Amino acid sequence: MDRLDVIDTCNRMAWYADQRAWDALAGVFADEAMLDYTSLNGGEPVALTPSQIVAGWQAGLGAYAATQHLLGNHLVTVDGDDAVCDATFQATHRKGDGSLWTLGGTYRFDLTRSPDGWRITGVVMTQVWSDGAR
Repeated sequence: MDRLDVIDTCNRMAWYADQRAWDALAGVFADEAMLDYTSLNGGEPVALTPSQIVAGWQAGLGAYAATQHLLGNHLVTVDGDDAVCDATFQATHRKGDGSLWTLGGTYRFDLTRSPDGWRITGVVMTQVWSDGAR
């Protein structure tokens, strides 16, 4: 059952972001999460609160007319109250003019069990390919 709950938590992150369900999105993260999008943006990984993550994603993803993040091939390892979920992804971003920016790669999610269920404590996104202008 833990395996399915971990996958569900990771999928909810993508679903809520695409649906612009910002309050629900905040609920999938622990009180602090380490986000590493350096393969896409450069820089360094950063520790953020759920409200900081949501504010950043709301500004970034909100600039697109629509987005769709698809996760698959989930590989889950549970060790007590900690879990790791590796998954492939494809993310399509539709701009207001109808053009698309699509990228694919892998996610590594680190999670911990809380009284309210599994929460994401870390995300590492590794871009493997992209198509179209960002």
